[in-house]
Amino acid sequence: METIEKAIDVHAPIHSVYNQWTQFEEFPRFMEGVKEVRQLDDTHLHWKADLYGKEEQWDAEIAEQIPDQRIAWKSTSGPQHAGVVTFHYVDPNTTRVMLQIGYDPEGFVESVGDKLGFVSRRVEGDLKRFKEFIESRGMETGAWRGEVRRDDVATRQPSGSEAQLPDR
Repeated sequence: METIEKAIDVHAPIHSVYNQWTQFEEFPRFMEGVKEVRQLDDTHLHWKADLYGKEEQWDAEIAEQIPDQRIAWKSTSGPQHAGVVTFHYVDPNTTRVMLQIGYDPEGFVESVGDKLGFVSRRVEGDLKRFKEFIESRGMETGAWRGEVRRDDVATRQPSGSEAQLPDR
């Protein structure tokens, strides 16, 4: 499994930066290749993206979410990957966002792209676009302040009522 680690300082308070990151359905606005992210319930997402010229879809599960601190996830189908994003207070108007992603390149094209640093540059670009997105707006587009602990995910079964989550 390959690992990428990137960080960026965002000129916004930690709660605003964290709140924006919880708006997963906004990811296509700043993540290259991401076409759609659907929030299925508190801990499950469905992704559609263009990876190396090929449309991919996968599901991911949020394994841990602690407001203003961290969000950890892992894929449950499709391309295998996992990651964690952490939020660090620098000063009242600056937050350091640190992103760590582990992934398994599949096939020749993805392996070559990985060796040439395409994935690393894409992640770095996504963080820069996230920074520009929130700084240019001056505020987050929404927030979800719920908490998910690792034990919750293992025992949790989504119900039909969780499929429609406003303000997430």
